[in-house]
Amino acid sequence: MVIVFDIGNTNIKMGVFSGDELIDTLRMASTNKTGDEYWLLIKDMLAVKNISPRDVEGVVICSVNPNLNYTFEHMVETYFGIRPMTVGAGIKTGLNVKYDNPKELGADRVAGCVAANKLYGGPCIVIDCGTATTFNVLSESGELLGGAISFGLKAAAESLSAVAAKLPKVELAIPKCAIGKTTITNMQSGVIFGYSGMIESMVARLKAESGLNDAKVIATGGISDIVNRCVHVIDIVDRTLTLRGLNILYRLNERA
Repeated sequence: MVIVFDIGNTNIKMGVFSGDELIDTLRMASTNKTGDEYWLLIKDMLAVKNISPRDVEGVVICSVNPNLNYTFEHMVETYFGIRPMTVGAGIKTGLNVKYDNPKELGADRVAGCVAANKLYGGPCIVIDCGTATTFNVLSESGELLGGAISFGLKAAAESLSAVAAKLPKVELAIPKCAIGKTTITNMQSGVIFGYSGMIESMVARLKAESGLNDAKVIATGGISDIVNRCVHVIDIVDRTLTLRGLNILYRLNERA
């Protein structure tokens, strides 16, 4: 068994793999819990699946939240008796990263691109709809050409109510039409359809600039299903893409 952790700014995603099979997932809030508190959540999830910590041969961590790195590394070493593999400099990825400084590329983006390249092949554009929205462009030969970073849908909705005193918080529900008749539906239209327009515009620009007009568009992240219902440019939705990429990275590096 291999356990992978994708530590984000809002949530922590955990996946349990047996070989290439994803057995189960767990989502936890990225809060100031101790390693012991996170362990209690993880232990209960493993118990439901009749998995003993002794069954775990490896643990992989990718993180964009440095405040939790030590917490998880210490928790893994204490309760699993394993030194986790952390995605970062020196990790074999199988990708040719064309970033000016590859160390700047987020570990979660690396994992998502590794999975997209392995599972779906290039050329492709990987969109991760999380706290921020990231776009990554992969060539047919596995070159990570670069990409873009934009605002996240939830962040956009929350910023409206934060900066405008009379605007309420709204549920991220797709409105029936773009012309809203209430403040809530006005906000939902502007936020969701506006965000969707940004996705479509960015995909068009990335394809035109790279010349990869036949690139598959792969979406992942918590709100990728919502986005997919509002746009016509997404070919594949895989909400477990980053977790699968971390498992692939473990296999690539376990004997290194």
